[in-house]
Amino acid sequence: MATILYVDDEPAIGMLLDDTLERAGHKPIGARSVSEAVQVLARGGVDLIISDYRMPGLTGLEFLSLLARDGYDVPLIMLTGYASIEHAVAAIKAGAIDYITKPVNPQQLELAVEQALDVVKLRRENASLRREVMTLRQDQLIVGDSMAIRNALQEVAMAAPTRATVLLLGESGTGKELFARAIHDQSDRRDAPFIKLNCAALPEGLVESALFGHEKGAFTGAHRRVEGAFERAHHGTLLLDEVTEMRLDLQAKLLRVLQEQEFERVGGDTPIRVDTRIIATSNRDLASSVSKGEFRQDLFYRLSVIPIMIPPLRDRSEDIPVLAMRFALRTAAELAKDIQGIAPDALEWLQGQQWPGNVRELQHTVERAVILSHDTMLQRHTFESAVFTSARQVPVRQRPVDATLGAEANEPVVLHALNVEAAERALIEKALQRTGGNRTRAAELLGISSRTLRSKLNTSEALEGESSE
Repeated sequence: MATILYVDDEPAIGMLLDDTLERAGHKPIGARSVSEAVQVLARGGVDLIISDYRMPGLTGLEFLSLLARDGYDVPLIMLTGYASIEHAVAAIKAGAIDYITKPVNPQQLELAVEQALDVVKLRRENASLRREVMTLRQDQLIVGDSMAIRNALQEVAMAAPTRATVLLLGESGTGKELFARAIHDQSDRRDAPFIKLNCAALPEGLVESALFGHEKGAFTGAHRRVEGAFERAHHGTLLLDEVTEMRLDLQAKLLRVLQEQEFERVGGDTPIRVDTRIIATSNRDLASSVSKGEFRQDLFYRLSVIPIMIPPLRDRSEDIPVLAMRFALRTAAELAKDIQGIAPDALEWLQGQQWPGNVRELQHTVERAVILSHDTMLQRHTFESAVFTSARQVPVRQRPVDATLGAEANEPVVLHALNVEAAERALIEKALQRTGGNRTRAAELLGISSRTLRSKLNTSEALEGESSE
């Protein structure tokens, strides 16, 4: 049932409108002039207005102007005479949702009302969706007022309106994806797709298909044609997350696409042209990767047209209080918990931590505190408790170390035979021991990529398994 306000100074028309709307299951409210109608609108709850064009005082067009001026977002159906079609056209141009000619036909009135209420429903659903989108975008806002963040945001604002490729560099957990989204949202591509592709998370054999798509029958299991990330990001932005994990042969293909804006799907031979802006991220020193031959120099130059360094959290500790409060209030709202804030000494403790996991680690720490806290103010002891011991303090189970390495991690590697495979295995085990089992850091010590280290470890474990059999 909808509440419908009708405005007409003719009693006979008013009775017809009242009766028709009631029979249709609605709640009619009558007014004989615009001034009476405004009083009804001020009380709220009106879903639709039906107004005569000619009335004492203000006309229907003037009524429409008044509604727009005073911010009443209520659709209006205009009643006009047969000889006044020009009035109906003028009413539609002025913002009326529909018009009905006199004498009023009840069936025509019911149909017009039903269609208008459908529009009202769609408007409300769209408004709700817009609010949800705004809420999501608020969650994606970059929080902080430190000089480091302000400098990074200034670079984002200058890069966003251009077509230039952007390279976001920074440690894991610093929010590189948020910065990429900010670049997209501030560009003229904001209404086009924003596609993300994590190069480190995909198996090596699937990266090419994920980037460029494939034709039906291109390989076993390719039962249909699939569009890749470049096609899906046409006229939009493609984020290549952790681009340094991409194979060298695919780096060459990526370079060609960046230069020519053209590629072929896997198993296809038809060139496909795209207009896609590229943003790449990396948590490694790309210049070092280039010097080691792990990353193409020409691709590095092509990706780093505008390099932006995202600061680690330890370099902007003044942003920690606002970040922690944001995470705490958001988690509390999701869990329906009454959290008023964070105690000053707790904030001081948070600011004193190094946060090697950066913003992501801080977020998870605050979320855990909210979940387990019994106080309305998050206290320092909650964060210091054993439950919140960070991953950097948790003992990592190490791989078995060969006796030739010695008991201490800092002892030199001793080789008893000039066997290359044994020497490589000993060096890998030594690096893992020194880094507490951290494969990323071990790979850096060894001067190889994390992917190469994983491959060597998998091969070694497979050989050990075969020998044990």
